[in-house]
Amino acid sequence: MLALSSQGHVLLQIGVALLLAICFEGFFVQKLRSPRMGLSVHTLATFEALLFLAFGLMWPTLKLTGLGASLAFWLFVYSAFATLVPYVLAAVWGAGGSTMSLAAGSARGSDLQESAIKVVLYSAAPTGIVAFALVFWGLRG
Repeated sequence: MLALSSQGHVLLQIGVALLLAICFEGFFVQKLRSPRMGLSVHTLATFEALLFLAFGLMWPTLKLTGLGASLAFWLFVYSAFATLVPYVLAAVWGAGGSTMSLAAGSARGSDLQESAIKVVLYSAAPTGIVAFALVFWGLRG
């Protein structure tokens, strides 16, 4: 189990890595099968990078046990990437219309692609809720 300060450092590293990835992804938005979804990837990844940086800075101040901190850490990381990866897949595949209709517009992939996007994306919500609840608990005075 990583200490809170080590977990915070890893969150900062992930945040900076996402910012770097966003810089390169911006060059390819127009070349994706769904450029509109590619722009959503760009925006979402920027938000998530900032969230990782904010969490990384506050993480060492959380009042959580080792198990609670590890659970919050891994659920947060999973939730963030389980949100981002389906958007990336939808942009590359030109899919996502059944789940993310505002971002995907009329883009629609095969039934398998749409199902894969839906399963991974829907798994992000419960894990994110538990992670945020643990972080909220860890911020108690």
